Amino acid sequence: MAALGLSAMLLLPGAGAAQDVGLEIGATPAAVSLANLEGAQVDLAQFIGRKPMIVEFWATWCELCEELQPTINRAHARFGKQVEFVTIAVGVNQSIRSIRRHIEKHPVPGHLLWDADGKAVRAFMAPTTSYVVILDARGRVVYTGSGADQKLEPVLARVSAATR
Repeated sequence: MAALGLSAMLLLPGAGAAQDVGLEIGATPAAVSLANLEGAQVDLAQFIGRKPMIVEFWATWCELCEELQPTINRAHARFGKQVEFVTIAVGVNQSIRSIRRHIEKHPVPGHLLWDADGKAVRAFMAPTTSYVVILDARGRVVYTGSGADQKLEPVLARVSAATR
């Protein structure tokens, strides 16, 4: 069911800009457990509320995710020590095998987790791929956005400075 909702949102033009989609600012997402690409379970509770965190809902076939990747890479190069980076591969039209093949040529920084049954999609109210959520060190949402043109670094600078 979550996959159908996600797929439907992918067809909508302009499916959101910063603070227009998904979780409300100030909300704390539920910490769900997802598999990594080796099949081990990773509980998001080990990240949420420990230090700032950026979560991207991503797919190998997502053109907007591909366009956003240089922004994510730059942000990781600048904030990777202060901020936890998590990429959640949605369970729509991709498999662990296709993800592994893709990241061999196009790696993503941080943790890459597989949301086979849409638990994270529901917990984060992800309306589309390229959906990004930034949490502060207390686990509260300070930013949401979708699309290729997101200004992530100013938000990451603010949340990482608040933890120093």
